[in-house]
Amino acid sequence: MGPMNADDVLDGLDPEQRKVAASPLGPMVVLAGAGTGKTRAITHRIAFGAHSGAYQPQRVLAVTFTARAAGEMRTRLRQLGVPSVQARTFHAAALRQLHYFWPKVIGGAAPEVMPHKASAVGEAGSRLRLQLDRVVMRDLASEIEWAKVSMLTPETYPAAARQAGRSPADLDLTAMARLLEVYEEVKTERNVIDFEDVLLLMVGIIRDRDDIAREIRSQYRHFVVDEYQDVNTVQQHLLDAWVGERADLCVVGDPAQTIYSFTGASPRHLLSFPRLHPDADKVQLVRNYRSTPQIIGLANLVVQAGRAGAVELQAQGESGPAPRLASYADDPSEARGVADEIKGLIAKGTPASQIAVLFRTNGQSEAFESALADVDVPYLVRGGERFFSRQEVRNAVLLLRGASRSDDGSVPLGNLVRDVITGAGWSPQAPSGGAVRERWESLNALALLADGFGAASEAVRLPELVAELDRRATEQHAPTVEGVTLASLHSAKGLEWDHVFLVGCSDGLLPISMADGAEAVEEERRLLYVGLTRARKGLMLSYAAARNPGGRASRRPSRFLDGAASVLGEAARSQPKKRPAKERKVAQATRCRTCGKDLSSAAERKVGRCEDCPPTYDEAQFEALRTWRLAVATASKVPAYVVFTDATLTAIAERRPTKAGELSTISGVGVRKLQRYGEFVLEILAGGDPDEVAEKCCAAMQSEESA
Repeated sequence: MGPMNADDVLDGLDPEQRKVAASPLGPMVVLAGAGTGKTRAITHRIAFGAHSGAYQPQRVLAVTFTARAAGEMRTRLRQLGVPSVQARTFHAAALRQLHYFWPKVIGGAAPEVMPHKASAVGEAGSRLRLQLDRVVMRDLASEIEWAKVSMLTPETYPAAARQAGRSPADLDLTAMARLLEVYEEVKTERNVIDFEDVLLLMVGIIRDRDDIAREIRSQYRHFVVDEYQDVNTVQQHLLDAWVGERADLCVVGDPAQTIYSFTGASPRHLLSFPRLHPDADKVQLVRNYRSTPQIIGLANLVVQAGRAGAVELQAQGESGPAPRLASYADDPSEARGVADEIKGLIAKGTPASQIAVLFRTNGQSEAFESALADVDVPYLVRGGERFFSRQEVRNAVLLLRGASRSDDGSVPLGNLVRDVITGAGWSPQAPSGGAVRERWESLNALALLADGFGAASEAVRLPELVAELDRRATEQHAPTVEGVTLASLHSAKGLEWDHVFLVGCSDGLLPISMADGAEAVEEERRLLYVGLTRARKGLMLSYAAARNPGGRASRRPSRFLDGAASVLGEAARSQPKKRPAKERKVAQATRCRTCGKDLSSAAERKVGRCEDCPPTYDEAQFEALRTWRLAVATASKVPAYVVFTDATLTAIAERRPTKAGELSTISGVGVRKLQRYGEFVLEILAGGDPDEVAEKCCAAMQSEESA
């Protein structure tokens, strides 16, 4: 295969993705729903611009929010033939610039960046004679981060914090402002900076030094920003400083996935982009390639219930099982039930790495860790240490680096790696569940990575593998660890799995009880939406009625599921649906539609015709319905009336509905029967062969049960 050209880059893109990619110059805003291929669209836009000669790849800066996402973008750009494009996080790009320009602006080397704020926060608190434990220090560090990314000073903080409804660890806002001031003094004395300072310093340098601004803007002439709904104030100021007066800026985001407002992120920059750039192209990506239509249908119901004009995702994938809602007596029962479901999936062939358990708070993780360990299912907790920072991985890489000097090629690479990492704790037999198993799975991921390298080329040996591991560590591109992922909803953003178990779906957890005000509650809804759209094939939601065994069953399903009762069933409603008695009678006729007499029996009212009047249905069509019902009932080993009673079947034949909505108004056709039989009944009414339709119906039911 020869070198890639511009036309090759556009091949395989859908119409909306192609519109993004084929317009590499000028301002553009891309509203990209979950799973719609936004990374594909923007990397192909960059590649098309480079291959078509619209710009030089080294003049492009692609910015995203996580090292993992930046690494993924670099990998795709290399595959598209443009390896010289810079793809970095805001912090990585700013830190690189700070180290380069600091000697010119200040002189000497740039200050060291503190890996954590806790020590400086603790010392500032001590100077103010505040009693701070570890949890409080963590909360105060988060508040300092919010203040700094919002570009607040100790003087402007109290008013802004009061307006935003902030209450940092119940500290008085004036005292918090004083803590901010002393925290800055501690850093100055230590000659260190924090991560927010990196951005703030670069904003100040570019604004104050026209020569440096010109140098940066001559280096980077074209900008792409991913996850633009997560931009905070200081990041937006830095982006404005980078771009200057240029128009070549493409931003990509999804307001429905704004879930980090507590860190200062705001979707207002994304939503106001067309107003600030009136000539910008606007593209919506709505074709979801990740999830089944059933999962996307549920996600649409949940997010649209919370906001007018919500973008409706259009599922492009194959049909799958309907999402389920399971209720359990208490938290331990929920954890055991989910663990059993997961063990069943693995027994049927689903890799553990393609299963995730997602929850609202990290404190929910422990019960599921214990339950999975009890059934000997490996797991890993996301949001803990990064893969290449884990002690066992660091030890293994160190051993591999030492062994690479004596690799003579006589032993297959995968076998050699396993021999070497035995010294770090790997063993041929996987240990039982728990932390020991998690460490083993990390080491085994290195062995499996070596297998893949060895299979690709016999010339690849330990030195090349170590170099690849170094590259991956720099880009935070971790190999797949074979274990069920346990993750908070916040840390799951940007990831996907075949099967997702979304647990704790009750009011008080979703939305979290601390969500105060309408805006905070709607962010919780968006958090649930993010969780739902992580699933490709299977999705199960669950909640526990009580916290502890024997406790009062006071929990109800999340209010966010009320609008999805048509999919999950009436049990999904946070409050039982109350209907007045007179409303229940409206659906049934009270007078015969033929002769006008009062209808006396329930069967007559259901059909809408008295027994003395002749039927108004097509007899052949009615017999087709009866034939279909008998075949389905026989296959299901249930009496025919369990599928539909005679009165309901007669009502269907007489009313001849053509849409699911019309069918649902007939008494006896509930939500469950509409889901199970609706499309097949309509197919028969449209002239379908009853035996063929019954065969399809039975196959669909078997598929649902096996899933």
